[in-house]
Amino acid sequence: MEGMVTMSHFWNGKRVLVTGHTGFKGSWLCKTLEMAGANVTGYALAPPTGANLFDICKPNVHSVIGDIRDFGALLTAYKEARPEIVIHMAAQPLVLESYNDPKYTYETNVMGTVNLLECVRTAGGAVSVLNVTTDKVYFNSERTKGYGEDEMLNGYDPYSNSKSCSELVTSCYVNSFFKHSGVSVSTLRSGNVIGGGDFSVNRLIPDCAGALSQGEVIKIRNPDAIRPYQHVLDTIFAYLEVAEKQYNTPSFAGAYNIGPDENDCASGRELADFFCEAWGGGASWEYAPVDNPHESATLRLDCSKIKRILGWTPRWNIKRAVEETARWYKTFFEDGDLCSLTSRQIEEFMRIKR
Repeated sequence: MEGMVTMSHFWNGKRVLVTGHTGFKGSWLCKTLEMAGANVTGYALAPPTGANLFDICKPNVHSVIGDIRDFGALLTAYKEARPEIVIHMAAQPLVLESYNDPKYTYETNVMGTVNLLECVRTAGGAVSVLNVTTDKVYFNSERTKGYGEDEMLNGYDPYSNSKSCSELVTSCYVNSFFKHSGVSVSTLRSGNVIGGGDFSVNRLIPDCAGALSQGEVIKIRNPDAIRPYQHVLDTIFAYLEVAEKQYNTPSFAGAYNIGPDENDCASGRELADFFCEAWGGGASWEYAPVDNPHESATLRLDCSKIKRILGWTPRWNIKRAVEETARWYKTFFEDGDLCSLTSRQIEEFMRIKR
């Protein structure tokens, strides 16, 4: 496996701190790092008491349960981990929830970033640092053209705006403290991530899987909303590539969009159609409008920078991404071996040559 050999050579034995490791993306990331031989410490809130990917796939990490807003606890965990590489993903990640509790969203997403960067600044040791934000950091004019990394940061809702603030905090720390310190820092703006193990409420794919598992018709609230959907493995392998490249060559550090090819951006109806086809058994969906707060109608990313500078490209197109996601959820509802399936999907992904 070409990808596996490359990962193992660099990541084997590396000390990595992952914040938000008990979440959906964090669990996939930690499982991948485990398979690559990394020595991982995770810092995050406890996983939900219900179904959650972290308990399902059981990644081999040193797990520290703590709140990213608690600087003292985070600093203690950081000093004990002595990380060479830091991947910051701890966040309140839901748009609709940010309307319900904007204060908590800003405290977590903004001050959590400050706390993490303060650990890097005061305790030292890290060579490569990633702050994972979102495609929603940009001021969205509802245009069809993708947004580039040099465009205005001004997310609309509290979640998106807090992530825009997190980007500004990171830029300030780079300019004020890290530029000539030997610490390479990048911000990664990834699109809408799908994949097995996401059990969040008010997200399209978990809603699809939950409805079909009960023999119900899927209800879609925004079928015409267009998003840069991408499988979680394409996203986290981009994170790992940036972390490795800037570890070895600091000039690679910067802001990067991470998303699908332009022709793979999909509407809600297209995603639901793909999911129903992959699920089989006469699965179907219907439009069910709800009176929710503002959500953007169109969002695309211009990912030419990461392709040009790092040579990164997505490996799974949208149809394959949905098929693999549906396979995971069908196995979940059939009480299959999800730990093995998760590892197998990582291995299958790494076999694909770019």
